[in-house]
Amino acid sequence: MTATKLPDDCITKDDVRAEIDRIDQALLTLFAERHGYVTRMAQIKTDPHEARDPARIEAVIAKVRDRSLALDLDEDQAELVWRTLIDWNINYEKGIIAARRRS
Repeated sequence: MTATKLPDDCITKDDVRAEIDRIDQALLTLFAERHGYVTRMAQIKTDPHEARDPARIEAVIAKVRDRSLALDLDEDQAELVWRTLIDWNINYEKGIIAARRRS
């Protein structure tokens, strides 16, 4: 993903908004790719309880916090985003696994 304009090169609010829109599209594309792997994980797991793995969750959060610091990004904000994403994925996986078990 190459910036059309760097932040300091944005002169107007429209310049900034255009860059944010470009980044949002890239993020959505990455979330869609990630979702494919979450779906596959739900297909592999056999028990809804497998969807929540506290040790794995905390390992992921630790990595996110470390990587955030390295990118000069607020690690608390990044953690909040990832915990929300993880919670959504857990519920999604549980639903797929439970539906498969019912059929």
